[in-house]
Amino acid sequence: MQHDISKLNHIASQVRRDIVRMVHACQSGHPGGSLGCTDFLVALYFDVMKRKEGFDMEAKGEDAFYLSNGHISPVFYSVLAHAGYFDKPELATFRKLNSRLQGHPTTHEGLPGIRIASGSLGQGLSVAIGHAVGKKLDKDENLIFSLHGDGELQEGQNWEAIMYASHNKVDNLIATIDYNGQQIDGPTSKVLSLGNLKTKFEAFDWKVLEVEKGNDMEEILKILDQAKSLTGQGKPICILLKTGMGHGVDYMMGTHAWHGKAPNDEQLAKALDQLEETLGDY
Repeated sequence: MQHDISKLNHIASQVRRDIVRMVHACQSGHPGGSLGCTDFLVALYFDVMKRKEGFDMEAKGEDAFYLSNGHISPVFYSVLAHAGYFDKPELATFRKLNSRLQGHPTTHEGLPGIRIASGSLGQGLSVAIGHAVGKKLDKDENLIFSLHGDGELQEGQNWEAIMYASHNKVDNLIATIDYNGQQIDGPTSKVLSLGNLKTKFEAFDWKVLEVEKGNDMEEILKILDQAKSLTGQGKPICILLKTGMGHGVDYMMGTHAWHGKAPNDEQLAKALDQLEETLGDY
């Protein structure tokens, strides 16, 4: 499959500008993980997923995506806006009172593109599996994609869901783990070590793919193509995507310090100097 890498990287640069501007404007939010997952979500929405015009909760006849680590809502909102789910100027309302763009996505706000409220960690995989099973019952051959934080896997509900998915051969599901090794209190290895995630998922009878360069668009597309080729073979699929928290902004990279911290005016200016405006700021 041919991919327009240059176009996708242009979109990703603009999305990163949106992220730092949104978080700065309200002095609240989570830029680190958002920047780290930008390339993956851009690849997913602008190349990989089969999407139809408009939005409905059922996603019949198209692929569907579930964001489980909802605190990285800035990147999700920006990608949805650029993908046409709602108008880009609405990004300026992020985290404001009565805005549809709350700090964690909610369904009662009626924002197109949002199918799950994901403020509380550890629940998204269960919902994604439920939708995947529903598609199978409907004989809908489209896929379910989901994204989860690595620290989020410290929540026990995930492992019940992981066990259920393999037992029931939910092989139309591609779950991606943002494997950045950081969480709000520090490195995951020090807070609560996850051990060898590849071995763990394989022990639960999942097919596991790994991406060492989780911010390289070409590598992301290659692994997603491979993951799609493995669907329908009796096993759910997990992608371990090794991203860099804060990727694209040098002073935010590789540290948990920017997990949930907004840049000041000077820091915003420094970040924007490093991120090319490619599609026009909202």
